Amino acid sequence: MLHRLSHAFARMFRNHTVRHRSPGKQGAFQISEYNHADGSFDYEQYKRIQTDGNRKKLHKVWVREENIAYLANYIIGVVGALEFGLCHGTRRGKEQYWFRKYLDCDVVGTEISDTADYFPHTIQWDFHDAKPEWINSVDFIYSNSFDHSFDPQRCLNTWMSCVREGGVCIIEHTSGHELATRLDPFGAALSQLRYLIMTWGEGRYFVRETLDAPSVADGLTYAKFIVVQRI
Repeated sequence: MLHRLSHAFARMFRNHTVRHRSPGKQGAFQISEYNHADGSFDYEQYKRIQTDGNRKKLHKVWVREENIAYLANYIIGVVGALEFGLCHGTRRGKEQYWFRKYLDCDVVGTEISDTADYFPHTIQWDFHDAKPEWINSVDFIYSNSFDHSFDPQRCLNTWMSCVREGGVCIIEHTSGHELATRLDPFGAALSQLRYLIMTWGEGRYFVRETLDAPSVADGLTYAKFIVVQRI
């Protein structure tokens, strides 16, 4: 029995590697890779792991209404008139539900798992990609799931290609997002993430400011909102 379990464990993690990358002294981060035996990217493995993780946590809600109400008021003050927003990696869809409540505009959430069909205003979608109609047309984007990206630079560039000029992308980053895992493949400290965003922006977008979350979950030492603004 022990022999069979050890082999099953080995199969589970044989193509799972956490690598440390550093585009600059301040920008070191961790990335968990999903590879075939030949070293090429295994997208189906990534999607399967994300879907399984979603289903196991489907009863849990990470986002807090108090924080969304705070962000809604902030977005109105910075962006102005609003028509459309996106929330990425939303699991149960509470983000878009509360943003719609406080902003009175159209807000859609994306979720890679097929459980997206269970929740209103949610579509099954990989947030590394953008629908053509989103390009330069989104007033704001919010996500607490950036750590689920297998390629954070591509992911953020995709999101910012959707944000209109003057619009914002708000990334919730906490002490729980610093280490990469099999389910959460991207990990970085707060200062590192800010540095990476400024580097990846290449003059197209920048870190406007970092906000303190009004409500912080038990077990976290901090929860911040990194506001990325489109130029």
